[in-house]
Amino acid sequence: MLRRTFLAFTAAASLTSATAFAGDGPKDIVDTAVAAGSFTTLAAALDAADLVDTLKGDGPFTVFAPTDEAFAALPEGTVESLLLPENKDQLVAILTYHVVPGKVMSTDLSDGMAATTVQGDDLTVDLSEGVKINSVSVTTADIEASNGVIHVVDAVILPSS
Repeated sequence: MLRRTFLAFTAAASLTSATAFAGDGPKDIVDTAVAAGSFTTLAAALDAADLVDTLKGDGPFTVFAPTDEAFAALPEGTVESLLLPENKDQLVAILTYHVVPGKVMSTDLSDGMAATTVQGDDLTVDLSEGVKINSVSVTTADIEASNGVIHVVDAVILPSS
């Protein structure tokens, strides 16, 4: 079932990407992530959580985007379980914990800074050894989109609540 979900979403994402290239403007956060090719699991999760339209909205948003490898590092069965309709609330909470309202570029960050997420809890910035968000490393920063910015992270950031 998970494989069908990914394949169906990948096909839909391809159509979305084709539509994005039809216009002259820059791509939004979702289209930018889909075009990168390393956020298939995140895209499927956003679709399952009904958050695609939100992140295609005006924003601006800052998204700390886990890669496919970050999702794969979760305990076996976690992603499949989160994608089930009965776990939608938990999935929404996890995904919105990766989103901060406003456009926060890496140059805006300061050590110890707290940023309130769309989910409601805070993320904490640690600049002592590179850039970390709640101990998760930012591997690529400042990927600009028409409605915000994406910072790639190497793990899924889980809210405490």
